[in-house]
Formats: sequence, structure tokens, C-alpha cells
Amino acid sequence: MFSYLLRRLVSGTVVLGIVSAIVFGIFFILPADPARLSCGKTCSEELIVKIRHTLELDQTLPVQYGRFIKGIFVGRTYLKGTPAELNCTAPCLGYSFQTDQPVTALLKDRLPATASIAFGASILWLLIGLSSGIVSALRRGTWIDKFSQGVALGAASLQIYFVGLVLQFIFVNKLAWLPAPGYSSPLHYPVDWVKQMALPWITLAFLLSAIYSRLTRAGMIEIMGEDYVRTARAKGLSNRTINMKHVLRGAITPIVTVFGLDLGGLLGGAVITEYVFNIPGLGKLSTDAVANLDLPVITGTVIFSAVFIIVANILVDLLYAVLDPKVRIQ
Repeated sequence: MFSYLLRRLVSGTVVLGIVSAIVFGIFFILPADPARLSCGKTCSEELIVKIRHTLELDQTLPVQYGRFIKGIFVGRTYLKGTPAELNCTAPCLGYSFQTDQPVTALLKDRLPATASIAFGASILWLLIGLSSGIVSALRRGTWIDKFSQGVALGAASLQIYFVGLVLQFIFVNKLAWLPAPGYSSPLHYPVDWVKQMALPWITLAFLLSAIYSRLTRAGMIEIMGEDYVRTARAKGLSNRTINMKHVLRGAITPIVTVFGLDLGGLLGGAVITEYVFNIPGLGKLSTDAVANLDLPVITGTVIFSAVFIIVANILVDLLYAVLDPKVRIQ
């Protein structure tokens, strides 16, 4: 098991290194001058030269990338040996062109809102998706199955920006049952946190649970036809034991894969959800950075998202090893 985990960690580190090199190369090879972008609307050539020296953009690209990677692990010092020396502690992803704040500070400030959306919605869509999929598989061909899968098909055909705006119009503007979506700290304002996050949770759960419902149903129906399930029935095991211990466990493998990718993607930034509900999370931060051409923030959010997705994939691989021991020897 340890060697299996070690292989996954090494492969994940390699992928993250490739992603960081590509992202860094794209944004620093583009025709746009980072020094001019950080200078603002009113600046002179002398100021651009000074900014380029401050950001160490006058160095070769390999040197810049080496210092960028070094800053992530051990920190970085700008203008070393001068009166204007500036220390950026690890993990250093540079400073925003727009706010002059450390990118890591911006990411830490926005992460709680995105994490609230991701974890709250994921619990809902798992509960709804798995339960409806199990009921549909066990009642295959009945009106319950047809109704459940019809709703799932309709939900899978809709988009977040449509469902989110409709629900917000109904529950916030018309009925006034919920406040406008936003973010409050769950540690200080737990009730406000739940109320403000309810619409994003419901919207994501309604849309994504459709996928999990269809996956669960299809997987369970397929496993029900396997030889070992028929053998279990012949031995006299109860339907509850067979369905929960054998059928559901065999059908849950693809669900684990999709859930890991969905959760990792949401933690990296629920861009559309945060934009629709105006929630100050990582997704909103990335869209604002793109609109303002804030290259350090764009680079930081991309690498941050890549970390979450890679970690989610590693966790999925470990769950595979738990669910199917044969995976460990591959």
C-alpha cells in the first residue's frame, strides 16, 4: 500500500511541475508586458524599467521560473541587498498587479467561501444522487424509476446560470424566504452562513445529483447480472445484504472517480456558481484577474486549482485500492 501511495504522489508531483511550467511559460511568453500591466494607466518608461527590475523580469526566462519555483517552497526576496528589499514568505506566488497584495493572501482569503460551496453542495448531491439511483435500480421499470430518471435527465440538461437565477428570483426576490447569496463565516455567523449558501448548494445539488443518480442506477443494474451476485442469492443471502454489500460496492467505483474530479474542480474554483451568486471565492477571484490581466493572480489560481485536482485524484486512487485490492498491484 505504501509503494502504491508513493507512486501516486510522485506522478502527481510530476504533473504539477508540468502544469506550473506550462502556466508560467504561457503568461510570461505572451506579447503583453507584465511590467506595463502592473504599472497601470499612467506610467513612464522609467517607471516600467524600474518595475521590470523589481519583479526580476529583466532576467532570462529559465532564471525567472527557477526563482518562481524556489519562492513556492522556501520564499523569495525581491530587490535583495537594496533599501527597498521585500521578503515574500513561502509559498510565494508573487504580488497582485492590481492590489499589490501577496497572491497567497488573496487565495487564503477566498478559499473559505469556495470550500463552503464545494463541501456543502457535495454532501447534498451525493445523498440525493445515490439514494435516487439506488431506488431506481431496485424498482427498475416502475413509475418511480421512470419519474426519477426523467427528472435526472431534465436536470442534467440544464445549466447553473439558468437554474441559479430562476431559484434566486423565486426564493429571494419573490417569496423572500432566503437572503441574497453571499458568504459569512460559519464560525461567527453559522445561521447566516447556511442561509446565504442555501441557494448555491441547492443549485449544484440539483444539477450534479442527476449525473450520480444515472451512474448509480446503471452501475447497480450491471452488477446485478454478475455471476457472484447470482451465487450470493443462491446461498440464501438477504436482498439487503446483497444490494448493499455486493451490488452497491461494485457499482460505486465510477461514482468515486466522478466525485473526486467534481469536488477537486469545485475546490479549485466554482467559477460559474460564484459569478451567478456573486460569492467572493476563488472562481470570482480568477474571473476578476482575467478581466484585469492580473497575471500573478491568474497563475496562482491555476496552480492552486491544479493542486486540488491532483490531490483529489490521488485520494480517488487510494479509495480504489480500498474498494478493489487488485488495484494495488497494478
